[in-house]
Amino acid sequence: MPKFPFEVPFDMVVADPDSYVDAVFSSLESEFIVLPKGDGFVEYSVFERGYESLKAATESFSRLEPDVLLSVVVSMPISIVVLRSMLGFTPPEWGYVTTQRTGVTVSQGFARSIDRKVRMAPEIELKPGEQSILRLRAMISAACQLLEHGVPDVPSGHLHRLDKADTSAGADSIQNLARIGVPYAMLLYERFLGRPFAGHRDSVSELIGDSLESAIEDELVRTGVSYRKTKRAERIEGFDQTPDFIVPSEFNPQIIIEAKITEDDGTARDKVTRIQHLGELSLSGRTQKKPRFQVVACIGGRGFGVRREDMKKMLLATRGKVFTANTIDRLVDCTRLQEYSSVKS
Repeated sequence: MPKFPFEVPFDMVVADPDSYVDAVFSSLESEFIVLPKGDGFVEYSVFERGYESLKAATESFSRLEPDVLLSVVVSMPISIVVLRSMLGFTPPEWGYVTTQRTGVTVSQGFARSIDRKVRMAPEIELKPGEQSILRLRAMISAACQLLEHGVPDVPSGHLHRLDKADTSAGADSIQNLARIGVPYAMLLYERFLGRPFAGHRDSVSELIGDSLESAIEDELVRTGVSYRKTKRAERIEGFDQTPDFIVPSEFNPQIIIEAKITEDDGTARDKVTRIQHLGELSLSGRTQKKPRFQVVACIGGRGFGVRREDMKKMLLATRGKVFTANTIDRLVDCTRLQEYSSVKS
């Protein structure tokens, strides 16, 4: 088993980058199996109660009437999420279709905010104002129209979004699925979570990334290193792309830490390019090879384990200072961060 690249002189990494790529890959772990729930996660039991409320009020979906559904949505708000899952739409898509079909303007912001509000308090009765009631009724009306009539004729070579087992034939197919013993509520719940769980994963992507950043902060705090954690879209003088961490401060940047967890190789490649740019920036204006600041990468997720050449580029850009969740406990000892540690082991 080769040593990790941050444990050896950079010349050794340059001489045999493939063995150090293997070392980094061996410590990478994917984050896609276990996800944080986050705020607004809807448990299946709650979702099912919303489904059963809709089913009872519509007599097993035989009465898709806007006023009936609106009453259910107000008294049992989670039912609107069930209705959206029947459509298979995102909140903005539902708002757009509603505006098209009813003439009532339902902005993406309203559609997203009502969806979020409901997920945060799924069984607490809504108390919408006059404008909100108008928009909700329009959304429900558009949903009833779409679900009642099913798939219209579409040009050859195209696929309609309602061409699904439960909505292809309109209300008849919904009723059939609800009556024949198929666990329709579970099907809708999995659709709501997405591909599966992709919709939920998108909603907690920041929490997933936060876990790595929190681990970095824990190490910096534990060792007494002064640092500046930047905010999203913040502008830092001297950097066209704001780093995630600056040590000891943005007024005297000596170590730059970039952190990223991704399961997508395209996103990983974008991060590698960003780190390469920081590496070039650290050498800009230098007649000697010694960088102005040290660039450190902390990574996680299977996205970084797809392209070997990208990992080589990252190792060269950081001069071997690439850490994963499994090696982050070596972060301070194996970088210039030790120079700024006020807690001596």
